[in-house]
Amino acid sequence: MSDIPCSSHSGHSDHRSYSSSKSSQCISDFVQPVIVVHGGGAGSISKERSERVRHGVTKAAMTGYNILKEGGSAIDAVEGAVAILEDDPEFNAGNGSVLNEDGQIEMDASIMDGKTLCSGAVSSVRGIENPIKLARLVMEKTNHSFLTDRGAASFAKSLGIPTVPAEKLVTDRNVKRLKKEKIEKTNYLTDVDKNTGTVGAVALDKNGNLAYATSTGGTINKMAGRVGDSPCVGSGGYADNEIGAVSTTGHGESIIKVNLARLAIFHMEQGKNPQEAADAALCYMKTRVKGLGGIIVIDRAGEWAARWTSVSMPWASAKEDKLQFGVVPGMVHITDIGKNKNLNLCI
Repeated sequence: MSDIPCSSHSGHSDHRSYSSSKSSQCISDFVQPVIVVHGGGAGSISKERSERVRHGVTKAAMTGYNILKEGGSAIDAVEGAVAILEDDPEFNAGNGSVLNEDGQIEMDASIMDGKTLCSGAVSSVRGIENPIKLARLVMEKTNHSFLTDRGAASFAKSLGIPTVPAEKLVTDRNVKRLKKEKIEKTNYLTDVDKNTGTVGAVALDKNGNLAYATSTGGTINKMAGRVGDSPCVGSGGYADNEIGAVSTTGHGESIIKVNLARLAIFHMEQGKNPQEAADAALCYMKTRVKGLGGIIVIDRAGEWAARWTSVSMPWASAKEDKLQFGVVPGMVHITDIGKNKNLNLCI
C-alpha cells in the first residue's frame, strides 16, 4: 500500500486506508452485489474495543450482504446494515450516541436511492432507536426530504413508531466521556479523538441500483440543536446509479464546508476510480480546511474503496462471497463467507 501525498509539496501521505482491487471476474451482464460499511473515523482504539467494533462492522456488512444475496434492493441493504450499527452501543449512532452539552442525545440520519435520487433525512431526533428507519420513511411516506426535531417526532408518532426512554440510549461510556470533555474544556471541534464519527453503508444490488445510508449521534458536548453533515445529502452521503455511492465520516463542519460526498462523486464523474476519488476528496478537505475524516465509496461497476485520514476507521465489505474488514492501517482480514474460512491476514 503506497503513500499518496495530499498535495504536490507534501513528501509524505497521512492517508490511512485500504481499498479493494477490481473484481477478478470477467465482465458480464450479471451485477455482483456488494456492500461496504464503516463504523466512523476516530482516534486510537484499544485492542479490547477493536475486537468489539470489528465484530460490529462485520455483522452489519453480512446483514446487508445477505439482503442483497436474497435479491433485496440496495436501499434495503444499507438500511439493514446501518440499523445493526445503531443497535450496537460501540458506535456513535442510535444506542451508542454521544451526549450533547445538556447530557442529552440528539441523532441525525439520511438515506438515498441512487435510482430515483430520492432521499430522506432526520435531525435532532430523540427517543428513536433507529433513526435510519425514520429517515427512509421520510423519503417514502412524505413529499419532503428532511424533517427535524419536533416535526420528525410528530411524523414518527403518526406512523406508530415506538419511542424509548431517553436513558435507554445513554451508555455509561458516553456519560464518562462527556464529563471528561467538560473538565478538560478542550476545543472538541479540532480534536480527532473527540470526533467519534458516524456509521454508514453503501451498496450495489443485482439490478445495478446504488444506495447510501449514514447515521450519527453527533459530536461530544455539542451545542443543543447542532446538526452535522450526516443528514445533509451531498455531505454525509450521496448515491446516483449513473456514477456511484458514498458515505462519509469525520469532522462534520469540515465535511459540510467541502460537500465531501458530492466532491468524491464529482471526481468519479471526471474519470477517477473510487480510491482515487476518495483520496482526492479527503486531501482537499485536509489541505483546504484542515479537516480529517473517512469515506466509503462504490461505483456503478461494483469497484469500491475505504479511505481515511483519521487515525482509524472500522470498516467491512462483502462481495463475491468474500468478507473483508479492518480497523487500523495495514491490517486487512479476508474471509471466505461460503466456507467461513479465514483466507488471509495482511499486516
